[in-house]
Amino acid sequence: MKEQWMTVQDVADYLKVSTDLIYQLAQQGNIPASKVGNRWRFKKQKIDLWMAERDIAKNKRRGMSQP
Repeated sequence: MKEQWMTVQDVADYLKVSTDLIYQLAQQGNIPASKVGNRWRFKKQKIDLWMAERDIAKNKRRGMSQP
């Protein structure tokens, strides 16, 4: 499978959030990201996994079981 790299704008559009939030998360180390020069890049597969892990954690806090 070919890895797909995304820009800040791509990730913001994909997650339907602002680019400011993506920059903030990346600078704080709260989203999987790599810096190339002075630009952030994101692997789509890691973003998908990161979101899935957040869903699982949220459901565990709510006491919901996973199938």
